[in-house]
Amino acid sequence: MKKRFDEFKLITLPVITLIFFIFVIMLAVYFINAYPAIAKYGIDLFIKNVWQASEDPTKEVYGLAAPIWGSIYTAVLAVLIALPLSIAYAIFVNDYAPKKLKYPLIIISDIMAGLPTIIYGIWGAFILVPLLRDHIMKFLYEHFSFIPLFDYPPYIGYSYFAAGVLLGIMVTPFAAAIIREAYAMIPRIYREGLVALGATRYETTKVLIGYIKPAIISGIILAFGRALGETVAVSLVIGNSFNLTYKLFAPGYTISSLIANQYGNANLYEYMTSVLYAAGLVLFIIGLIVNIIGIYLLKRWREHVQH
Repeated sequence: MKKRFDEFKLITLPVITLIFFIFVIMLAVYFINAYPAIAKYGIDLFIKNVWQASEDPTKEVYGLAAPIWGSIYTAVLAVLIALPLSIAYAIFVNDYAPKKLKYPLIIISDIMAGLPTIIYGIWGAFILVPLLRDHIMKFLYEHFSFIPLFDYPPYIGYSYFAAGVLLGIMVTPFAAAIIREAYAMIPRIYREGLVALGATRYETTKVLIGYIKPAIISGIILAFGRALGETVAVSLVIGNSFNLTYKLFAPGYTISSLIANQYGNANLYEYMTSVLYAAGLVLFIIGLIVNIIGIYLLKRWREHVQH
C-alpha cells in the first residue's frame, strides 16, 4: 500500500511542480512588465485617481485608485447579491422543488454558467440598466437621497450598482452549483435525527446550512474571483469613468474594464502598457489574498469541527 502511495506521489509531483512554476512565471511576467510604471510613479500609481495619457512621456500621469476600488466594490456587491440567491436556490431545489421542476432548474443554472459573457453584457446594457434606472434607481434617489449611497442622480443608469447586479446574476450559478451539491450530499440521517429531536423544517434547514459552511465559503470565493475578473459585461454597464466614490448610482471603472478599453492603444504611449500590467498585477494579488483568506477560514472551520 505504501509503495503504491509513493508511486502515485511520484507521478503527481511533476504536475504540481509545473503548476507552481507557471504561477511563479505569471507573477514574474506581470511584475517585470509593471516595474517601469512602478519605478516612475511609485505608490502614487495605486493611491491616486488620474489618467492623463500623452505622447510626451514627461506629461504622462496615471493613477489606478478608481479601477482598484471599482473592482473590489462591484465584486463585493455581486457576492452580497449572489450568496443569498445561491443558498435559497440550493434549499429550494433539494427540499421544495417538485421532481418535474428540479432537473430543469439545475439544467437552466448550468446553462447560465456556460453562457458567453458578452450575452450578459448586451442584455445588461439594453435591458437590465434601463430597468434598474427607471424602477429602482430613480425610486431610491427620489425617496432615499438623504442616504449618501443613493444621492447620486441616476441619469444614465450605467453605474457601480448596475455592474454589481449584473455580476451578481452572472456568478450566482457558479456559487449555487457548489452549495447545491454540498447540500444534497448531507447524509439523510442528519435530517431525520433533527426531525426526531423535534426541530421544525426551518430549524432543520438552518442547522444543515451551517453544516455545509465550507461549501458556502468556497462559493463566496469562487463568486468573488469570477466577479473580480469579469471584463466585457462590466465594461458595457459600469459607465467607464474614473470616479472614486462609494455612491451606488455613479459610473465607475474596474481594472478588467480598464485593461479591455485601453490595451488596444496602449502601445502609442511610453508608460501606459506598463501601467496596465501594474493594474493586472494588483488584480492578481487581490485574488491571491482572497483565496488565502478562504483557505484560512476553511482550516479554522475544520479545526473547530474536529474539536
